[in-house]
Amino acid sequence: MDQPLKPPAKVPSYDRSPTKPRSGGRVVVASLIVLSLVAGIVWWTRHQGSPQPNPGGKRGGGAPMSIVPETVGKGDVGINLNALGTVTSLATVTVRTQISGYLIKVVFKEGDEVKKGDLLAEIDPRPYEAALAQQRGQLARDEALLKGAQVDLARYQGLAAQNAVPHQQLDTQTALVAQDQGTVEADRALVKAAEVNLAFTKIVSPIDGRVGLRQIDQGNYVTPGDANGLVVITQIQPISVLFTVPEDNLQAISKRLQSGAQLPVTALDRAGANKLADGVLTTFDSQIDPTTGTIKLRAQFPNDTRTLYPNQFVNVRLLVDTHKDVVTMSTAGIQRGVPGTFVYLVNADSTVSVRPVKLGVTDGDRVEVLSGLEPGDRVVIDGADKLREGAKVIVRAEGDANNAPANAKDGVKGGVNAAGTNGGDKAGGGQKKRSSGGDAKPAESKQSEPKQGEPKQ
Repeated sequence: MDQPLKPPAKVPSYDRSPTKPRSGGRVVVASLIVLSLVAGIVWWTRHQGSPQPNPGGKRGGGAPMSIVPETVGKGDVGINLNALGTVTSLATVTVRTQISGYLIKVVFKEGDEVKKGDLLAEIDPRPYEAALAQQRGQLARDEALLKGAQVDLARYQGLAAQNAVPHQQLDTQTALVAQDQGTVEADRALVKAAEVNLAFTKIVSPIDGRVGLRQIDQGNYVTPGDANGLVVITQIQPISVLFTVPEDNLQAISKRLQSGAQLPVTALDRAGANKLADGVLTTFDSQIDPTTGTIKLRAQFPNDTRTLYPNQFVNVRLLVDTHKDVVTMSTAGIQRGVPGTFVYLVNADSTVSVRPVKLGVTDGDRVEVLSGLEPGDRVVIDGADKLREGAKVIVRAEGDANNAPANAKDGVKGGVNAAGTNGGDKAGGGQKKRSSGGDAKPAESKQSEPKQGEPKQ
């Protein structure tokens, strides 16, 4: 019999606190995810730096790089010191007059090359000719007086021997002869002085050199006290250059000079690109400048071509020593990185390998190799910016260093050197890739895009 349903009893309510999540399983899952991410990052970074295989020259494996090699050889490497120098004349003379008078003639022309003794100018000689004549007349009169006194002395000596004259008179005559002899000597000196002054009326060049600009014109009254003088003569050939080097190099230079060696010196222009003259080092200063720690050196140049002029600024290159018959290579092939100083050595299988090297002195674009390479090795001098250990390379001629191919991969896939293909070959290679439907990626088709103004295919 159906019983009436009773309403459910009121369930007492309890305050339930939030249950704690099951943290153990979630921590394990999170740890696995983190480890997987770390392992993936490590694997990716390791494979990014290593060269990838390149089957068929496809972009996915890394295309061979086009490089220019150089064969390591032997040669001489010079130890050069570069410095800044100033051209200095070996002799500079300001020509001044040694007497006073009117300048009646100027013989030289500005810029002339003169020799020692050449006539430059002339001063009015008439006053000095008159003075010379006067001194000569005075000398003749005093010589006559001397002869008369000598005759009287001889007479008195004979009479004194016979006791005919007193000895006092003989002594007086002897003194008079000596006095006249002194007067004659003084007159002769005055005559020579007058002759010298007369010679000074003709002003001659004291050295060989080049005449500068005229400081005074003809017709002026000149005196020895004129500050500017008549003209400045500068010796141009030979000429010297003063330059400074650090004191640390003094011992090597001094040792070479003491051994009798002649150290070549080259003078270059302000830019250091063009050679002006060749000379030799002559000497160095006797003391070091304490403010700069440098010492002055002087080099002499023949200057036959007149390329050096006083006070000209030049760059100086001093050859201190030469290393004979050493292994050398171009500085363009030197790389610096984690291995230190190294080069990329080109192997016989058209791959490159990293070869650490130890370098010596550098001479221009050549550097001495102390260890790491042998004569005959080939090193990369152009195109080494993206190379890695074991990377495949395409060797091209050194003349094509500035004409790298648009896509070296096309030349390799077609079996043709990329440096020797023309524009038609490249375009043909691109069409073959698109028509074959092979492994070429869409990114590779960019090389065959039409130029501006041409219809797209």
